[in-house]
Amino acid sequence: MAKLYFQYSTMNAGKSTLLLQASHNYGERGMQSYLITAKLDNRAGDARIGSRIGIGERADTFEAGEDLFAKIKARLDAAPCACVFIDEAQFLEPEQVWQLARAVDDLGVPIMCYGLRVDFQGKLFPGSAELLALADEMREVRTICHCGKKATMVVRQDDSGNVLTAGDQVQIGGNETYVSLCRRHWREAVGDTPADR
Repeated sequence: MAKLYFQYSTMNAGKSTLLLQASHNYGERGMQSYLITAKLDNRAGDARIGSRIGIGERADTFEAGEDLFAKIKARLDAAPCACVFIDEAQFLEPEQVWQLARAVDDLGVPIMCYGLRVDFQGKLFPGSAELLALADEMREVRTICHCGKKATMVVRQDDSGNVLTAGDQVQIGGNETYVSLCRRHWREAVGDTPADR
């Protein structure tokens, strides 16, 4: 039975690596997968999913307002597909997550989404919030803070390494922009004290 999966974490946990490995496993068994990533994140190149460890694959893209049910149905109509993989799932719109759920239910294809849970201000991304509500199965991909504890938060830094506490929710960047921290060190970094809350 097909399911909607959500694997989430902070930055630098290896989500894209896991996605690419899972897709590779399908290919080794003679099954095709369908890779999709956010069009606005082209750090690995246009229409490409890339990992920080140097592996990558070409992918289709999604953008705001696009009907993902129709996109997936068209792909399934064109050729067999054993699984759909979506990278940067935090950028999905809530309605697009519903479209993915409908594709799982009505088209019978498993869909595995990989993305961030929260932004640099500790707020859920809309796509991630909807995935947390609708996914059949969820898994946290873990990474660690500099103190060795599990990192659950991320800070955004400017070019000088100063922590930013305001700005747009979406700003594409990697290690030069974002640092994953445990909640305690995130609170210290953003200046959150008990009196602030």
